[in-house]
Amino acid sequence: MSGQSLLIPGELSPTRSVPGNIRRPEYVGKPAPTPYTGPEVQTPETVEAMRTAGRIAARAMAEAAKLIAPGVTTDELDRVAHAYMCDHGAYPSTLGYRGFPKSLCTSVNEVICHGIPDSTVLRDGDIVNLDVTAYIGGVHGDNNATYLVGDVDEESRLLVERTRESLDRAIKAVKPGRQINIIGRVIESYAKRFGYGVVRDFTGHGINTSFHSGLIVPHYDSPHATTVIQPGMTFTIEPMLTLGTHEYDMWDDGWTVVTKDRKRTAQFEHTLVVTDTGADILTLP
Repeated sequence: MSGQSLLIPGELSPTRSVPGNIRRPEYVGKPAPTPYTGPEVQTPETVEAMRTAGRIAARAMAEAAKLIAPGVTTDELDRVAHAYMCDHGAYPSTLGYRGFPKSLCTSVNEVICHGIPDSTVLRDGDIVNLDVTAYIGGVHGDNNATYLVGDVDEESRLLVERTRESLDRAIKAVKPGRQINIIGRVIESYAKRFGYGVVRDFTGHGINTSFHSGLIVPHYDSPHATTVIQPGMTFTIEPMLTLGTHEYDMWDDGWTVVTKDRKRTAQFEHTLVVTDTGADILTLP
């Protein structure tokens, strides 16, 4: 593994503004969202709106990713993704969600998820996950991917490659009539081949008009994940694999989650809709 020093919190830039004509999610300005009580199966109209939101989120992530290089700050990545979403009429879903201060998550090296963009400078050999969600048309589209910064060691590169593969395999396993734990079973069985940890306490989730609907999608083989997959269901799959333990610590900011052993971790995510035969990815650029 890379001998990079461990991360420390950087300085936050001022909160970025969103044009007043862009519709906000209902939770903005509130301590928490209103609990979702609607169905997990969505109408075709909602699914098409989510496809639009997902496309914007994917393109915003791609625009930010173009800047990834040694010497670039994670705050600069936030600036680019924020501007792209606003320029395309979308609200950055994370901005103001339960008080989160930025427009995407940037999780570097040992950060499992929910890293806050700040003055942290990316270094040659780092890996960084960008997690971008866009809200437009009353719905959300959520995706993330892990990127290499400069010359990355082989162990980290393989972790990233295999985490992407675990997501691909899980998507292929989605079929109507199966229980949702098939997703975690496929991910965990693949990860175990390489001795990777599979993060348990942070999961995929239902998504629609709500950022997190209440549906839980574990990435390990949970006996409790017995929800039957149905056509029209919309949810994310977002495996987090680690070079060591799946256990974690949280920084004092209440968001940044790091591996307990401080070994590296990678993540990939798509928003999906279940079809009659499998799953359709809604977060394609």
